[in-house]
Amino acid sequence: MGKYSTSSRKKVSPKPESPHFIWRGIGCLMMILIPVISFAAGYETINYGLERGWQIPYQWLGTPLYPDLFYRSDALMTLLSPITNTPNFYAYAITGVVYAVLLGGIISVAYAIAYRFVGPPKYGPLDAPRPNIKVKKYKR
Repeated sequence: MGKYSTSSRKKVSPKPESPHFIWRGIGCLMMILIPVISFAAGYETINYGLERGWQIPYQWLGTPLYPDLFYRSDALMTLLSPITNTPNFYAYAITGVVYAVLLGGIISVAYAIAYRFVGPPKYGPLDAPRPNIKVKKYKR
């Protein structure tokens, strides 16, 4: 073996470019589950609040109203008829969005904590070791 041969170097396997397929499946499932769970929780919360007499802004209650242009168009009213027939739609939607933000935040924090413990090390095999420098206080 020669003095400058490369056989003594560690072989580093290339990192995969994309995340594991399981994570993509979990992400797709979360994109479907989080809005469904949050809007169902918003629906139940508003109904519970109305039964118990909570102070819900009156602008959120009742059926949605649209501009006059929407009522003239048959196509738009066909698309919006499920929303138009839903009482308290604004309250359900606003509460559902709040739940979606909270649920997404909780899942993000939990994922960050888990990634901190299970994730890759801070320094890889090709990183230089940390410098061992001891600095003395300057005295004049």
